[in-house]
Amino acid sequence: MSAQGSSGSHKEKIQQVYSEVAKVVVGQEFMVNRLLIGLFTNGHILLEGVPGLAKTLTISTLARVLHLDFSRIQFTPDLLPSDLVGTMIYNQKEAKFDVKKGPIFANIVLADEINRSPAKVQSALLEAMQEKQVTIGETTFQLDKPFLVMATQNPVENEGTYPLPEAQVDRFMMKVFVDYPTKDQELEIMRRISNMQFDYQVNPVLSKEDIFAIRAEVNQVKISESLERYIIELVSASRKPLEYKLNHEAQYIQFGASPRASINLNLTARAAAYLNGRDFVLPEDIKEVAPDVLNHRILLNYEAEADNVKTTDIISKILATVPINN
Repeated sequence: MSAQGSSGSHKEKIQQVYSEVAKVVVGQEFMVNRLLIGLFTNGHILLEGVPGLAKTLTISTLARVLHLDFSRIQFTPDLLPSDLVGTMIYNQKEAKFDVKKGPIFANIVLADEINRSPAKVQSALLEAMQEKQVTIGETTFQLDKPFLVMATQNPVENEGTYPLPEAQVDRFMMKVFVDYPTKDQELEIMRRISNMQFDYQVNPVLSKEDIFAIRAEVNQVKISESLERYIIELVSASRKPLEYKLNHEAQYIQFGASPRASINLNLTARAAAYLNGRDFVLPEDIKEVAPDVLNHRILLNYEAEADNVKTTDIISKILATVPINN
């Protein structure tokens, strides 16, 4: 099959993924799109929203549509790092320690309510995300490929949460805010879920081979030098807002985005272009993904909190101000 032909069949399969997930989850195409961008660019995704918005259901349904090993870890205040990565168990018969691998050994790991666990558990997960390996006892194990963490968290205002440290949040490619459904969508959700005979069957669509092939195709998506420079300018504007005449916004920014922001803007913009059926990036692709890539990387100060200024407001202003120079 030609490259063009296989690309076409992959596009069809991606459409099938959306329709399979839609059998179970009403709406939330935006969330599915962001999860697929993470899958196709090897990036971890953090979803934030109040309880009951189908974050967990969407991720577990997506995992069933993909031919991948899936494990769900419910983060609780008493969870230990060994509950996550595994532990050594003494084998009395053979008088030696055997390794019992934890739920982190899967292709897609759903870290549910990640901010309900203390820092030592969060750091164990985030180390695995960064290094793609886990050490149990004296043995280091490589994690399977693809390895993807999709984490959910409730807004920090909720009681009983341990906010993720900034350095750890930075390891997530995107932080996606999940919003309430529309009235029509909620009506459909109510009808569907209140039917006690509702069946959750979905068909697997994408295999590991498909995912690696799509990753190779995303890698071929072209981005012009002027757009590469535009990404650098956007990230730079978050660090030195006064140089970009963002005088009003400058008073609220404590720290700008890290270099991970520019790397991930490039990757996610190319994946967004691919999912939109193109093999080249347009400025719209960058602007579409910028809020999700930047919102957890720009830290605001107390003045911003006092004046009720949100990170998304700052990002909108940066996108409206920074020009694209050809």
